[in-house]
Amino acid sequence: MSNNNSDQMKAALNPTYNSGNAEEPPKKAEEPSKKESSKQGLQSDTGDEGTTHRMSERAEHMGDQGTMHTLRSLKKITDCLKGPLNQLSSSPEHTVLIDTEFFRSDIIAPYQRDHVWDAFHVKLPHIYQPPAARHSSHKSSHDTHRAQPSRWQVTKKVLNKLKGNFSIGDIQTAIMAYNSSYEKIWTFEALQYFGQKVNSMDNCMNTAIPKMAQLALDLPDLIKQPIPLLRRQQYRAITLSQQQISCLLANAFFCTFPHRNNNKPGSEYANFPTINFSSLFCTPKRDQEQAVKKAEKLRAIFHYFKTVTSDSSDAPPESKPDGLVTFERISIPTAQLPDWNNQKKTLKNLAIVSKGSIEEEGTGMLQVDFACKYIGGGVLGSGLVQEEILFLMSPELIVARLFTEKLDDNECLKVTGSQVYSMYSGYSKSFEWTGVHHDTTKRDEWKRRYRQIVAIDALHFKNPKEQYTRENIKRELNKAYVGFKGDPKADQENLPAIATGNWGCGAFNGDPKLKALIQLMAAAVAKRDMAYFTFGNEKLAKELKEMHHQLIEKNVTVDKLYQILKDYCVHYARDHHAKDLYRYVSEKTGTKHSLL
Repeated sequence: MSNNNSDQMKAALNPTYNSGNAEEPPKKAEEPSKKESSKQGLQSDTGDEGTTHRMSERAEHMGDQGTMHTLRSLKKITDCLKGPLNQLSSSPEHTVLIDTEFFRSDIIAPYQRDHVWDAFHVKLPHIYQPPAARHSSHKSSHDTHRAQPSRWQVTKKVLNKLKGNFSIGDIQTAIMAYNSSYEKIWTFEALQYFGQKVNSMDNCMNTAIPKMAQLALDLPDLIKQPIPLLRRQQYRAITLSQQQISCLLANAFFCTFPHRNNNKPGSEYANFPTINFSSLFCTPKRDQEQAVKKAEKLRAIFHYFKTVTSDSSDAPPESKPDGLVTFERISIPTAQLPDWNNQKKTLKNLAIVSKGSIEEEGTGMLQVDFACKYIGGGVLGSGLVQEEILFLMSPELIVARLFTEKLDDNECLKVTGSQVYSMYSGYSKSFEWTGVHHDTTKRDEWKRRYRQIVAIDALHFKNPKEQYTRENIKRELNKAYVGFKGDPKADQENLPAIATGNWGCGAFNGDPKLKALIQLMAAAVAKRDMAYFTFGNEKLAKELKEMHHQLIEKNVTVDKLYQILKDYCVHYARDHHAKDLYRYVSEKTGTKHSLL
């Protein structure tokens, strides 16, 4: 694509290009009780399988009013609105799955175009044909008479049976009817555990399954054009309605997507995450602990489906899932990445929050998903940390797994407009779904909520010492920059702040002190302020606050800090008793870090 077209598409997708009259920042959802409020928020630590992140109280109960004032002063999306969004329309770089002509009349209806079956688009279950049928130009009348029912015909027959009385066994039977080759591989212990231990308490599955079955079968009526795959090294976006997303996820739940059950090396979708929910239904070796964790995941999933299939609700009208969501794969060529040896910018403003969460107190900012290179990480498996919890609270994010190829070092995925449906407490083994969240975040002219999430994957260091190399520091700087960079035609001096934290730490073995500096440097070059959540780590909060103060006081530029980090790598490799990173930086900048 031409640079001009690419820039236009990027600018059109950026919420900071919105609205004629700037609004007040979106209000938070209805205020919960203190007991409930302590159960909200995504506390996290890292990407792939995640890591440690502590539950914390909401910002109103932090007690650090100075920090809170700084946090409130950071720019939100709605503070940066300069003009109306470009009119919603499809282009070679941006596929819109709704009819944009109807949309101008405030009607959301699917756009219709001929489906295709190729390597560049999602292979949808209702257009699937076996290989023999695809290679045959015609059939004799005898062949037609003896032809077996198509996979979709079988799917319709068995899912229709779930609209009446059903059991867990009936769900399993239905799924296996069109996935018979996995009969001896797939198991359903977690789903069975959920039905026995959880569903008996709130009956959520009995309410949701019949409507989910119908929602899955609505696929031919809701998806009427090909869905492109967001392939590596492409700058491309997809906008769908929330209803279309729910339909695709219902099909994922019932495991209807063909060609998506094998992602072993060399397979057709080896570079894509799984999308069918089969891995969520099983437990390895009948592991009771895994069954409990997956049951909590299923509570969030069933609540989502109960919400999107509800005909009536006591929820506020503004929380109705009737808008759009945009998924944007951003790929910045290596030649256009910063020369970190020649960046004369100083660090931007920083709010350090030891209590609070990215998705709650960071509302309206660019929220960082500590991602796996395969989007969603272990959300459909055993993972239950920051990225996985984020996807469970906002299940619309899960649909990105359907079409997003794994991320390269110069790529990220931005999602604009997703909705939060649930609250939770704990993390990993202690994770619990705790109830309903009514999302009343305001929307832009494309009916997308003013929520933007960027997925950036950190390096996974099996040996923590590996991170202290020039190559790895440069890689992390580039990855953070790709995620933080504003769209080219947006006002680069007026971008929303970044809400982030210990990206790539915990299970990925990143050093929080190093990762904080890397993100600050990338944010400075991207011209964004930052809110940094330490998730209860008061010591890190104090040290980072003093380090930032010293770097600002001494006017330390990004290139100078980059050189110090490179020198520290040499020091770290040479000295078996290497100095603390912040002490080393303080000495090199001629200051003294009093907390070390």
